[in-house]
Amino acid sequence: MSIAWSVAEYLHNTPRLAAKTVFATHYHELTELELILPRVKNYNVAVKEWGDQIVFLRKIIPGGCDHSYGIHVAQLAGLPREVISRAREILANLESEALTASDIPKLAQHHHRKSPVAQLNLFSELEQSLQEELKKLDPNQLTPLEALNKLEQLRQLAADHSQ
Repeated sequence: MSIAWSVAEYLHNTPRLAAKTVFATHYHELTELELILPRVKNYNVAVKEWGDQIVFLRKIIPGGCDHSYGIHVAQLAGLPREVISRAREILANLESEALTASDIPKLAQHHHRKSPVAQLNLFSELEQSLQEELKKLDPNQLTPLEALNKLEQLRQLAADHSQ
């Protein structure tokens, strides 16, 4: 959100740009820019709600939006039912700021999750080789030309591992 705020301020405060810009966002904090930047105007798409169903009215009206319709848009886009259901669960947890007794967000304990997936370290072999080479070096004992040659050798070692 901080980058969007910063970009909006920059566009507003740089007259030479004279930029007309549209931001589509769910960050309610960004709608506050209208209160502090005189040329910022908030608009939203009008909707009609019936229970948990919404209809986008294809009409742009002044003001910020007081709801996030991301789940509804995802549903309209045809995302799988289990994704929509999980999104509702996450939203409910976020809205209630639901925490476990040990202050862990309940959504982090989703019942479908098994053990964490191990992340492969793609650079471990390269890092180890470079570390070994660097440990052998004594920069105080190298001439400038030897230092440049060693740097090129290490660069080539890295390049060879990336192929």
